[in-house]
Amino acid sequence: MQALRIVFSSWRYFAPAFLFATLNIVFGTWAIYIPKIIHRLGISEGELGFAVFFMALGTLCTIPFVPKIISFLKLGKATLLAVLGFCLMFLGPFLAGSYVQLCAALFGVGVFSGLLDVTINTLVTEIEKRDGIHFMSVSHGFFSLGGMLGAGIGALVLDLVSLPVYHAGVVVLLMLLVNLLLSRHYLHIDAVKETREGHFKLKNLRPLLGLAIIGFLVMASEGAIVDWSALYLEKVTLANLALAGLGYTIFNGMMALGRFFGDSISARFGSRIILIAGCLTATLGFGLTLTAITAWALVGFGFVGIGLSLVVPELFRYSGKLKGIQAAEGISFIAGTGFVGLLIGPVFLGFLAETFDLKSSFVALMSFTAAAGILAMSLKRNTK
Repeated sequence: MQALRIVFSSWRYFAPAFLFATLNIVFGTWAIYIPKIIHRLGISEGELGFAVFFMALGTLCTIPFVPKIISFLKLGKATLLAVLGFCLMFLGPFLAGSYVQLCAALFGVGVFSGLLDVTINTLVTEIEKRDGIHFMSVSHGFFSLGGMLGAGIGALVLDLVSLPVYHAGVVVLLMLLVNLLLSRHYLHIDAVKETREGHFKLKNLRPLLGLAIIGFLVMASEGAIVDWSALYLEKVTLANLALAGLGYTIFNGMMALGRFFGDSISARFGSRIILIAGCLTATLGFGLTLTAITAWALVGFGFVGIGLSLVVPELFRYSGKLKGIQAAEGISFIAGTGFVGLLIGPVFLGFLAETFDLKSSFVALMSFTAAAGILAMSLKRNTK
């Protein structure tokens, strides 16, 4: 809990951590309203998968340009632009009156979520290097806590809100105001330039390739919880609408719990053990969801959350501190390959749901995390 105390000891550390919370408070609000939006627009699970494809596509199109954006605007200003743009763009899916409008709105969300994802991870990495502390895992814990709050509060008011856009509007306005107030604590920060020979070389990516594949599989699985957990509980386990939102809440709660202890766990066991144990625990969790019993499925989402909780923070920390690679470049590479998983995953899962059923989609997710765990076993024992 040392890192958690660090976050609450200074606005310098709390402001970046709250950016992570903002990202998932908004995503959590979106997640619980997916069934309502599907019903309102009259679209199928397969069409939803293709729509979410546009969000990942927007992210993937943006990520290669993020290092240049950071260089031009400076890191702190790029981060503020990203969070303000992300919050405003997320009203689009709630306002969409047609399927085409939904796809276009999700593409816009993807553009700013990609920018925000890289800038906030780069921001934490830069502060860690300057101050000689570790709070990356705790920051990702705030991400999970944000999702739990967004989905949990949303589940409580779900039946009281006549139009989802009203709830989304209140959330967006609150996030805009809080982040504007906190921005003065990081607005002046810029990324430190690494000394290296010439331009970025392909050989510098070799240490990242195995981690990138793990990130691809894990982020596809993690992102699928956002878009499919509520529908899975509603249609496969036959849970009522209130319980359908609970799956995502439990998932994020366990993610937050794991990440709040993650920095000390990482220092003790190292990345290899964390990646193996985490991926295999998530595999067990997906297995429990396949029982198609609501109670066991909810427990399963908890196992997936605790299992995946430390994987992504370790990937970003590792990639952001490699010698000879700019933090923004390393993080962009891992984020980019991860979002390729998000790009392909929703379409693939939507295809499986359309062709077979939602349960088949979760068999695929279980296979993803199992494959990531097996790949993690091949990493060198001294990988940190």
